[in-house]
Amino acid sequence: MQLITIFIVFSITGSLSVLLGGPLLEIFDSKITDNIILYIILRIILIFPIYQVLILLVGWLFGQFKFFWNFERKILEFIGFKRNNN
Repeated sequence: MQLITIFIVFSITGSLSVLLGGPLLEIFDSKITDNIILYIILRIILIFPIYQVLILLVGWLFGQFKFFWNFERKILEFIGFKRNNN
């Protein structure tokens, strides 16, 4: 049952981040969003932090915060944010 819940959280989070990314890109000037390559790059850059926040929020709503917090820490360490273990 926990595995099904985790899959549901991933699907909801992915869908929400894509849905929220579009309207947030409308904030930028239309000259920037007219260039398709620049638009795609900006969309990816914008969706990534939205996804990171949403996965924790949706995971918390489904009672899986601990799992997704550990998942999030691994992602952040992978992209270069190291934990200080003093």
